[in-house]
Amino acid sequence: MFNDIFKYKQWADRRTLDAVAAIDQDQFPGAMAFARQQLNHMVRVEELFKARLTGQPDPHASTNTEQLPQLSELDQRITASNLWFGRFIGATPLLNEPVTFQFVDGKQGSMTRQEILFHIVNHGTYHRGAIGHALDLAKGARPADTFTVYLHAAEPGRRERTELDRG
Repeated sequence: MFNDIFKYKQWADRRTLDAVAAIDQDQFPGAMAFARQQLNHMVRVEELFKARLTGQPDPHASTNTEQLPQLSELDQRITASNLWFGRFIGATPLLNEPVTFQFVDGKQGSMTRQEILFHIVNHGTYHRGAIGHALDLAKGARPADTFTVYLHAAEPGRRERTELDRG
């Protein structure tokens, strides 16, 4: 199931990155800056949890930065993160194994690998929703990124079921 969920996340992130790239940053610099800040926060959190899952030191001291990376860098990092999580899921049978760590605020944390994966997907969904507001302000296209839209795009045959199939 997590394989499908992370394929969905990759699909939804791609749609959001493409929509943000279409913002006219000369006309709507605030919307672009907000979208970049949200994407930056998303990927920093993913990179922190990747380190925790692999027993590596935290790569960041915070979940935000004062200087925002360019959209092209954020796109590369989010794409790399999605690929890493996809590979991790396929290679990790111990999803219920707990991971203990320290949050960047210094507080202790403990979550199972499965809970961390759920958090990554849920966290991205929350911030893509916030980016939708920036897209609205910039008069941009807000891509539908719900799981149902993804499922029916990935498997169009689901929409072609007959009444007899529903039986």
